[in-house]
Amino acid sequence: MDVESKLNDLPRWRREGEEIKRTVTAPDFPTAIRIVDEIAVRAEELNHHPDIDIRWRDLHLTLTTHDQGGLTDLDFTLAAAIDDIAAKHGAEAG
Repeated sequence: MDVESKLNDLPRWRREGEEIKRTVTAPDFPTAIRIVDEIAVRAEELNHHPDIDIRWRDLHLTLTTHDQGGLTDLDFTLAAAIDDIAAKHGAEAG
């Protein structure tokens, strides 16, 4: 898999080792929680769950496929879904 090519399609994400990461800044704390809730629903549908660290209105997201030992197409599918969810709620890159 060409990780760099896939990251070109997801400019808000950065690679760190075998993970991709993004910070999302929501307009306020209640919106941050709504974003997390929507991410949780989509992640459950995909059976692929991100690490999420919530700090007030900043969401720090990390994706990797632990059972595959690194990045897979599923990580990039969920990353694109997260970008759509964040944009829908008026969130910005943190």
